[in-house]
Amino acid sequence: MTNVRQITKDEAYDAVSPDDFEAMMNPERYNRRSYAFDKIISATHDHFWDPLDKRYIDFSAPFDMENEMLISPELVPELTLPCFEALSEKEKIRFVNETAHWMMSAILHGEQGALNLSASLCHILLDPGAQEYAANQAREEARHVTAFASYVKSRWEKPLPCGDTLANLLAEMVNAKEVYKKIVGMQLLVEGLAMGTFATFFNTARDPLIVKLCQLAMTDEAFHHKFGKIWADRTIPKLSQEERDIIEDWAASVFQTLLFNLVNPEQKKIIYAEFGLDWKQVQAEMLEAVTDEDRREGMKDAANVFRVLVKTLLKAGIITARTKSFYSVYVDMDELRDEDDRMVGDDIAEEGIEFLKSVNFAKRASLTVSAAE
Repeated sequence: MTNVRQITKDEAYDAVSPDDFEAMMNPERYNRRSYAFDKIISATHDHFWDPLDKRYIDFSAPFDMENEMLISPELVPELTLPCFEALSEKEKIRFVNETAHWMMSAILHGEQGALNLSASLCHILLDPGAQEYAANQAREEARHVTAFASYVKSRWEKPLPCGDTLANLLAEMVNAKEVYKKIVGMQLLVEGLAMGTFATFFNTARDPLIVKLCQLAMTDEAFHHKFGKIWADRTIPKLSQEERDIIEDWAASVFQTLLFNLVNPEQKKIIYAEFGLDWKQVQAEMLEAVTDEDRREGMKDAANVFRVLVKTLLKAGIITARTKSFYSVYVDMDELRDEDDRMVGDDIAEEGIEFLKSVNFAKRASLTVSAAE
């Protein structure tokens, strides 16, 4: 690929330029298929779900938006700030629900990014097995887009615009020609962020529809995360020091962007304006109220999304002694290293898969009976 330095250490991740379709028709290529992803691909049948089928999820389920909070107020730190004291209880409920609107819109935009990125991998990955996996993930991300769009429509009619930080990060990953940026960025970091976020909503959301939706999405995301883990296992040990530094530094910069800017009040100014609040005032009060010590305390929770990201990078071998101190400001790295490889949300996803197996079995049985009649 012209002017692009690929860091691929395993044939399964060999890549070409997205406009080099001729390489895909090389007769020798078809028989060089990696079988590393077959288990993930074949497991697709176990976690199939249709967001438009009420047997899986019913987006017509009502919720009293005026009097009830969709999510836990503990996920909305602004409520503790002085500038929010003047809001009435009804306004606080509306603010929490508008924050949920912003969060679910961000998830929807993230799923769209994951869909486009997966499709873009199909254009550059030479290995037929890796390409089939990417196509499979694109299909699953497409149903996530349908599902989260349906949820947002059911509660607010339409999504909010994507915040600049997330929009720029997704665009960088989708448009990147380097395979490592796509896989580290999306499969490890963004998918890790999604798993942590979905686990938090599953455990704390007050709208049963959010709980069900997040569990269904997690049944897919857990497998997407495994694709990134396979890449790390096959790539990281073979890197030169220079190559490791490039990947490690890029991962740290993405983490820092997510930690400090994803929930920056500037990103949510569209919401504050509805309540007559100046985002700069909110930001000033937030900076005074939320310290590094608060972040450290929050990251003691296993489901904390940023703790999940640090664990993801650590277990993938993308955090070394060289960058350990950067993350140690917020997380006890030795404690994290001693934990097993299971990620937050794995148990939730497995429970969801059992539900999907029962629904899918009943569907197949019904079809069999209908055919027999």
